[in-house]
Amino acid sequence: MLAAATLTTPMFLLAWALDTTAAVLIFLHANKRGSRHATAWGMSVFFALGLALPIYVVHGRLHKPSGRRY
Repeated sequence: MLAAATLTTPMFLLAWALDTTAAVLIFLHANKRGSRHATAWGMSVFFALGLALPIYVVHGRLHKPSGRRY
């Protein structure tokens, strides 16, 4: 039988901070590489870190950067 995990406030805040940091870094990286969907990448990493981050890494390796858009 599985024991129920207790999520404490410090654990929640740490997880939230790591997730937010990852989302901001992905947004900045995608924006720097000229992605037209940098905001979408950042939001998807924030909401589904375990799924979107590996997808972003694979996507980034398969596509060449187009440079800055601004």
